[in-house]
Amino acid sequence: MQSLFQILNMLLSIAVFIIVAHVIMSWLINFQILNLRQPIVAAIWDGLNRILEPVYSRIRGILPPMGGLDLAPLITLIGVYALQIILANNAGFFYSF
Repeated sequence: MQSLFQILNMLLSIAVFIIVAHVIMSWLINFQILNLRQPIVAAIWDGLNRILEPVYSRIRGILPPMGGLDLAPLITLIGVYALQIILANNAGFFYSF
């Protein structure tokens, strides 16, 4: 049972990495440091969007309009960290079985 919690924690850590990479890449694209006409940049950007847009769109549906400010990545990160805390605090309960 312990290995299951470790795997879930690892997957949540990978999710944090993907979200942070997406946010940083969006800044670099908006400040024109990265160019979407480059094939590798476009492929990475498309892949990250395909992974994260289903999650972000659900969160954006709940949040009120913020005047161009997108808080979906922040809310998603908070949710992932909350899940990691819940797993860490409740893992000891399941180890006893």
